[in-house]
Amino acid sequence: MVNFGGAIRINPMGLCVICGIVVLIVFFGMSGTAPPPPSVSLKQLLTVAIAAATEGGKEVVRIREQAEIGESSKGKTREGANDPKTDGDMLSHKAMYWGIKRLFPYVNVISEEHDVKAVDMSTVKLLSLENSEVNKIVTEDTLVPAEEISVWIDPLDATQEYTENLRHFVTTMVCIAINGAPVIGVIHKPFDKVTAWGWAGPDYKSRSVEEDSKGNIAAEVDLGKSRIIVSRSHAGKVNATAQSALGKDIKVTPAGGAGYKAWEVLKGTQDAYVHSTLIKKWDICAGNAILNSLGGDLTTLKGKSIDYSGVEGNEKNEGGVLATMHHHKEYVDKLSSLDQ
Repeated sequence: MVNFGGAIRINPMGLCVICGIVVLIVFFGMSGTAPPPPSVSLKQLLTVAIAAATEGGKEVVRIREQAEIGESSKGKTREGANDPKTDGDMLSHKAMYWGIKRLFPYVNVISEEHDVKAVDMSTVKLLSLENSEVNKIVTEDTLVPAEEISVWIDPLDATQEYTENLRHFVTTMVCIAINGAPVIGVIHKPFDKVTAWGWAGPDYKSRSVEEDSKGNIAAEVDLGKSRIIVSRSHAGKVNATAQSALGKDIKVTPAGGAGYKAWEVLKGTQDAYVHSTLIKKWDICAGNAILNSLGGDLTTLKGKSIDYSGVEGNEKNEGGVLATMHHHKEYVDKLSSLDQ
């Protein structure tokens, strides 16, 4: 007989833990019920979200550098504009969606795009669970049950501008919502190789957000001279209605991409981002979370918070968008009539 020269000692607490595990295994085994999904570290999920947006961005850039970007059309928007799709959208979706699902299989992930064929997981890059900036800034972690989390991803925001080679408007985005509330947002500019992220509540923010927003402080404002950023697809309509609400001296700037427009608001180059028609929640969730981490707001035009619960059929926001860093209530009072 072989003598291994030692014995395993178990203290009373350890024995209780082992007994508890055995009881759970027996209970779920006899009942035929699967154990509940594990809790998720929001710090780790943030780290993976940043990695996902970055990897998706690499695909966006790689495809744009090619002669053929694989453009097709999903149809027309309500405004009658073309709604394009490219190889950049689809390959970014693959990197982002499956990269997150590979590490967090129990988390509900909602993407703008959908796979047209089965995905070979061996071709999906394993995303990093380490990020030096996150480790330095996020001093306390939070564990959340997986079933309370919805992750919204936009693999390529501003696809129309992407097809026109207007690269500065293009972003990739990830948003982490808890029980429908936007908590963590990531916006990545792939052609500039810069990422903004914010975690509302503890209000952790990336260095890029800190630097871009540091001069954007609340001050007395004349709403009649506001700088308003709007979608290129319906700038004329918003310009006319916003002028009737705020005055003829406002400045309306057309731009592509909801992520880009939210970033301009946090920088203070624009006073408000206004959108008066239907928009999908993967377009606005990340910007909502980042603005909230700075004390800003993103709501419907009537000032109502947007529910980002990831249930089937809940991807549409019909109430328009109003995003500001300051004076949100005053803008709601003036602009709520745009939502008719």
